[in-house]
Amino acid sequence: MLEEMGKIVGSEMKKFHIHLWLAPGMNIHRNPLCGRNFEYFSEDPVLSGLCAYYETKGVQSFPGIGVTVKHFFCNNSEDNRTFMNAHVNERALREIYLRNYQIAFELCSPYSIMTSYNLINGLHAANHTPILHDVVHNEWGYKGLIMTDWCTTMEISHLFGRLN
Repeated sequence: MLEEMGKIVGSEMKKFHIHLWLAPGMNIHRNPLCGRNFEYFSEDPVLSGLCAYYETKGVQSFPGIGVTVKHFFCNNSEDNRTFMNAHVNERALREIYLRNYQIAFELCSPYSIMTSYNLINGLHAANHTPILHDVVHNEWGYKGLIMTDWCTTMEISHLFGRLN
């Protein structure tokens, strides 16, 4: 069913000359208060990865049309998401928070990844070289585009005014 839905999305993208869909959202349901859970598939990383695979397979069945899996990674809060720091050990990171993305990347190679706003173990997701470079590129062999979410790299005073 998700592959068929992906084909419907892909056909609309083709009709309207859209080349990149900013979906699917793939974060793990870890907190019922996460404001974006409606976008995400599941609390199970394997199920989430397989859902993303089938949806992506459908969308990307149209040449030149692709998906952007998001919000990479450990995005569990809508409140204070720019400053939220997820403290996660290596095992939980790989078994829970990265496993779904790994499955999707290995099975269907989405066109792009969108990073999340939060920090993970003190590093912003958009600047997390140990994961973005060492794991995503080197271990998983991902060759697609990695982009930031809207205004992620903007100076904070532009978002909230001067903090004096």
